[in-house]
Amino acid sequence: MAANLITDVDGVRVGSADDARLASGVTMILFDEPAVASIAINGGAPALRDTALLEPEMTVERVDGFVLSGGSAFGLDAAGGAMAYLAEIGRGYEHRGARVPIVPGASLFDLLNGGDKDWGRKPPYWDMGLKAASSAAVLFALGSAGAGYGATTYNLKGGLGSASAVTSSGFRVGALVVVNSVGRATRGESLHFWAAPYERGAEFGGLGFGPKEIDDHLTLRLKSDTPSSTDLAVVVTDAALTTTQVKRVAIMAQDGYALALRPAHAPMDNDVVFAAATARASVPADLRDLTEIGMLAAECVARAVARGVYEASPLAIPDGKPTWRQRRAMNSTIK
Repeated sequence: MAANLITDVDGVRVGSADDARLASGVTMILFDEPAVASIAINGGAPALRDTALLEPEMTVERVDGFVLSGGSAFGLDAAGGAMAYLAEIGRGYEHRGARVPIVPGASLFDLLNGGDKDWGRKPPYWDMGLKAASSAAVLFALGSAGAGYGATTYNLKGGLGSASAVTSSGFRVGALVVVNSVGRATRGESLHFWAAPYERGAEFGGLGFGPKEIDDHLTLRLKSDTPSSTDLAVVVTDAALTTTQVKRVAIMAQDGYALALRPAHAPMDNDVVFAAATARASVPADLRDLTEIGMLAAECVARAVARGVYEASPLAIPDGKPTWRQRRAMNSTIK
């Protein structure tokens, strides 16, 4: 039975590690076998590791997984810990008898969220990367977990979200998003998500899009006048696709941010989408299938954004952002 997670795509597991004092964490997306992968970068200030190899003209087409982390550029160390675990279990690209795990990564900016970032000479992300990789499983926590532990939006606590869908031809599509937006996932200060038109069931509250007009919902609201935030996503399908086709899926999936957040792709954002294809589907994908996979990947990203905010739990830090559920409980009249 589908769990409405990225792991509904067969051959995908997710592990997370986080630290309450630090108010930050790491999430690892691990493939059971190397997957064809690519990337689309629309944010203006990316913090990335080993992502050049994801372009279609590069030689190494497959990856063992992706690592998402807090800590801004310091968090890129998390991929090293994940690589150490993968090397221990014999994973990696083989070249003349040597194996190198292929684990591209991206980090979000959560350095000012109230957690204790005084880690001294050695940032803790390498160790959390190792822990996240070694704990990867089919079921995993959403909300304030892993790379989403210290994530925030303009007005609410952010977090880790995920969603899945199936195309009309039976291909599975899934997304995982870390929501650390510079702006809002809700329409103004209401409880209605921008992603509401794409909601399935009541996966993020079932309140719908709300009234046509909501106070302040079109006004630019930012965490600060020098905004620096990040939304990170991974989308996966079980279709057998080329690197060029996976690149197209990543590009299309970027639209999910625009469906769910206001604004998206800002100058100091690291809005990144990693995409991968596991090739476990039993039938080949044609051009129409590729188009539907990309469309649903964008919708899964939008739904995962809303779920990340909806599932978030509060952190015990000074002046922490309220959660969506706290807002609803404090004022049930908020529409």
